[in-house]
Amino acid sequence: MQRYRILHRTEYQYTGEVQLGAHQLRVRPKEGHELRIESSRLDITPPAQLRWHRDVEDNSVAIATFDAAATALVIESEVIIQQYNEEPLDFLVADYAIDYPFAYRADDRAVLSPYLNATDHKSSEVLEAWAAELWQPGEAIQTYALLERLCLHIKDTMTYQVREEPGVQSAAETLSSATGSCRDFAYLFIEAVRRWGLAARFVSGYLHAPLVPGECGATHAWAEVFLPGAGWKGFDPTVGAIVGSDHIPVAVSRLPESVPPVAGSFTGPPGSTLSVGVWVEAL
Repeated sequence: MQRYRILHRTEYQYTGEVQLGAHQLRVRPKEGHELRIESSRLDITPPAQLRWHRDVEDNSVAIATFDAAATALVIESEVIIQQYNEEPLDFLVADYAIDYPFAYRADDRAVLSPYLNATDHKSSEVLEAWAAELWQPGEAIQTYALLERLCLHIKDTMTYQVREEPGVQSAAETLSSATGSCRDFAYLFIEAVRRWGLAARFVSGYLHAPLVPGECGATHAWAEVFLPGAGWKGFDPTVGAIVGSDHIPVAVSRLPESVPPVAGSFTGPPGSTLSVGVWVEAL
């Protein structure tokens, strides 16, 4: 078991006094048999009323509402977790799904159908041609080996680039420039996998990675694929590896734009600046 302390600080500065609308916060890691929350705090300035709920994909979401006007908004989340996913390759795939291609069983497919449907239709042609270079019908390969091949190929042929702009690039944009952020690489992975008939979803969270002293990190993103017998297994094309104890999931979604860490609105003078810092420390 590995313990981590995660500090996530988000600060908005406005050009004048504003009235804050409701904000949705997705900063609490997903608990389960692989991850347990030991302690947590969520500090918000100006003071907010919090209401917690689970969204349609079972993510933990806090709704913050405000009474007072403000010229700034600061959200600071500190969580200490216990991470048990120290042997990520210790799983068994159902016999019928060991080798690719395979078909999901009807009961599973009914639940997985939203995660099987490609959403980046504008990139279909170029994406299908690119995916065909990685696997062609008739090639004998294990399902996990195919996913590992795709994960490593993105990491080895693409250049990681920090992007402050909101949203996710299309698969065609990422392939054309051969650059992207972690969320762009995760989306490219997902769209390729779905075209191979596998269910995939987007994951946002944190990554424990060494930082230069005084430097702050950022939130991270990767993909999960449903493997019968093993369940949802994470693949991170930014680092080219299966997800392990250094990855701390917060929210999952069929669509990457559906799970920003902070989303909200304000009424008042236009314009704002945003600064975000994330620190993940092994304890």
